[in-house]
Amino acid sequence: MDKFTNSAWFMRIVAFALAALLFISINFEMESDKKSLGLSTAPEISTETIENVPVEVYYDRENLVVSGVPETVDVTLKGAKSLLINAKNQRDFKVYVDLSDPAISMGDRTVTFKISELNEKLVATIDPEYAEVNVQERVTKEFSVEAEYNSSLLEEGYTAGQPTVSPKTVKITGAKDAIEQISYVKANLEISKGLNETVNSKATVKALDRDLNKLDVTIEPSSVAVSLKVSIPSKTVSIEPKQTGKAKDGIRITSISVDPKEVTLFGSETSLEKIDEINLPVNISKIDGDTELELDLNKPESVQKMSLGKAQVKIRTEKVDVDEESAEPVVEEEEPETEQKQEEQVVEEKPEPEEEDEAAAIESKTFNDIQIVPVGIRDDQDAELESDVTSITLLGEADDLKKITKEDINLTVDVSNLDEGTHDVDLAVTVPEGVEWELDSKTVSVTITQKDEET
Repeated sequence: MDKFTNSAWFMRIVAFALAALLFISINFEMESDKKSLGLSTAPEISTETIENVPVEVYYDRENLVVSGVPETVDVTLKGAKSLLINAKNQRDFKVYVDLSDPAISMGDRTVTFKISELNEKLVATIDPEYAEVNVQERVTKEFSVEAEYNSSLLEEGYTAGQPTVSPKTVKITGAKDAIEQISYVKANLEISKGLNETVNSKATVKALDRDLNKLDVTIEPSSVAVSLKVSIPSKTVSIEPKQTGKAKDGIRITSISVDPKEVTLFGSETSLEKIDEINLPVNISKIDGDTELELDLNKPESVQKMSLGKAQVKIRTEKVDVDEESAEPVVEEEEPETEQKQEEQVVEEKPEPEEEDEAAAIESKTFNDIQIVPVGIRDDQDAELESDVTSITLLGEADDLKKITKEDINLTVDVSNLDEGTHDVDLAVTVPEGVEWELDSKTVSVTITQKDEET
């Protein structure tokens, strides 16, 4: 044993082994320290795909139009994982197509996508690699706008006029060949089913080719104001009271009158042609004397609406003997003068002559083309009357009527609380004291529209 330990070769071998162990130990500790500090000399390589990266296009936007470039592409990056995570989160790189060369020619061409501002230690692959684009001269042209709507959405009986557009023209900018394909410039008015009033709304403008395909162009302004006036045919007919039932014993109905005497019906023209009057049944079986009633008017099924739903009915009566009411006159041949006496008796039973004289003193006077004045119009609205004049009949004593002129009659309609659209509004009537009045219609149709904003 001492022989081996005293040997020079034994000592060399032991020293070499110790040196090797020491080297391995030191390197193992250094590698551990580097890994803990992120200083590994062999970083982990990985790939990452970033989808929907926006594409920028560089070209002369004042004079050219470029089409065919996709809005986004997918980018696959390869490199150190730490760098990939940072690139994915920050997205501080750009994908672009460069068509900024002033000498670029018009027409179709193939262009490749490029990437900038990407860490140089990362490798990028773009999908797709290239795009087929078209370069055209930029053209701007003015076109008239035509508004359209679905007429089948109108409620039954209603009609619509020609829609109006403001502004009436727009400027359209795009590639020369796209501008040359424009056949229609439409503003489609979006309306709901059951349309029964005037519409004032904004509509988006579209440029279409002859096959009604939408063209890729820029329109200024992109939307316009569209107004569609919706109305319904009307007809004014008389209200005819119809007596029903049997009067009580001892009561005789002398007259039945209705106020107002007319009502305006709204509906389709074919429906209105068949109606000449509205019957108002008046049941007299419970009448004990002079009576005033408010009765509902029955709307015909073919009519959409009426200007009023009720009417005032005045019933005038007289009391008679039951025997006299039911007895038949007896005529004796031998006393012809009896007939004369009976006639005189009948005359005496008629209403007192004072009432006839009083009624005869009441006269009527009609004034035509009386102006209807809207009041309460808001500053941001316009009010349009379907008819701004009407006729009015005054009832009173002859002497009073002679003194009245058109200037003494005021007809107004209050529009202060009306929203946009068409409304039936009651007329306010001011006439001199001591006279009554009658109108063909107590309402007037008023259309409220929003004023265009001044620029």
